[in-house]
Amino acid sequence: MKKSPVAAPVEASKRTPPRVTRRVLRDDVHDAILELLLDGSVAPGDAVGIDSLARQLGVSPTPVREAMVQLEHTGLVTRTALKGYRAAAPLSADRMAELVDARLVIELAAVEGAVPMAPAAVTELKAAHTDHVLAADGVKGVTDRGDGPTWSDLRRYYAADWAFHRVILSNCGNHYLLQLADSLSPQVHRLRQSVGHGLTDVDQAVAEHAVILQAIDSGDRTAAEKAMRDHLLGVRRRSLADVDPADDA
Repeated sequence: MKKSPVAAPVEASKRTPPRVTRRVLRDDVHDAILELLLDGSVAPGDAVGIDSLARQLGVSPTPVREAMVQLEHTGLVTRTALKGYRAAAPLSADRMAELVDARLVIELAAVEGAVPMAPAAVTELKAAHTDHVLAADGVKGVTDRGDGPTWSDLRRYYAADWAFHRVILSNCGNHYLLQLADSLSPQVHRLRQSVGHGLTDVDQAVAEHAVILQAIDSGDRTAAEKAMRDHLLGVRRRSLADVDPADDA
């Protein structure tokens, strides 16, 4: 006699395959910890305990441990034997300069490969610039009212800023340049933390992006390279100007 299928337990029926579940959980935990590091919930130099994070996030220590290994590779956390993890200290002036120098190498090569840019890509770049302008207006609006911008305001601005650069990197014909740039993006966020979130250069960054866009839209590679160089050197100059010499001693 053929047996009727036994209904699966409710919990089991809701599960996705174990491999997928573990990966999704690990990625979610990674993103949650990254958010804590970038929004200031965990200050530079603070201890970052795996067990305490697991309790805070409501997960087991395993995905937290896996996420911390990933974050260690970005430089946002450091690990000392027998002492565990700590949020990385603010970038020194020397490290800030090195970071921008690395971006210059990568992003000038990207501009060289991307220009002249296909019309569809130029349209995408224009849309990214519009988003950046709107996000900058949002940050300036709350600042002008005397309120400090929330992490949500800052995150939108940072994402829009990076998205503009990423359009160029995505259309340069070299996916390794994009990969290298993405690997530096956590350090770019760390630089912003080190200089008080980079709020002092919102207007300059938007204006410099506009010059880059105009040069790319015209198909002038030389002008686009100069505009990108001027922009990144401006980022470097403004970042170093905001560093407290005592912090770099």
